[in-house]
Amino acid sequence: MTMRPGVRSLAWLMAGLAAGLAVPAVRGQGAAKAPLTSARVTWADAPATRADWGELRAHFEGETYGLGYALAAVAVIKPGQQNHPPHQHSDEEFLFVTEGSGRWHLDGKEFPAAKGDAIYAAPWVVHGITNTSNAPLTWVVFKWNGKGVKAPEAPKPR
Repeated sequence: MTMRPGVRSLAWLMAGLAAGLAVPAVRGQGAAKAPLTSARVTWADAPATRADWGELRAHFEGETYGLGYALAAVAVIKPGQQNHPPHQHSDEEFLFVTEGSGRWHLDGKEFPAAKGDAIYAAPWVVHGITNTSNAPLTWVVFKWNGKGVKAPEAPKPR
């Protein structure tokens, strides 16, 4: 079943196109006008975005009962690559490394990233990950903003 993307999803899609990691909402549980429903989405059913850096599969994207926007996805980054440079946004985000190793960027600092490691990026905190190894790096992302919770204002440039 094809889901119609919502305004939030289209904004994310456009930003993703610019960053080279767009996530089309065509299979699985993509952004829709109604909240996501309980479901199982397989790797094969998750919308895939492939780029020179690797691939991202968005298993769930859209509104839930408690969240105005949510993304649950898995990415595989090729050796020596990153899906995009460190960035910031108003959404909160958890990122977990499930295979491989690399380097986290979080709030102006660099840290090793290894299997089982995770970061939390608060709104507007610059974050990212780079695969610095000779093997693929797989990571899981959970990104969201809450219903009825106003996103914080972007910080003023220094």
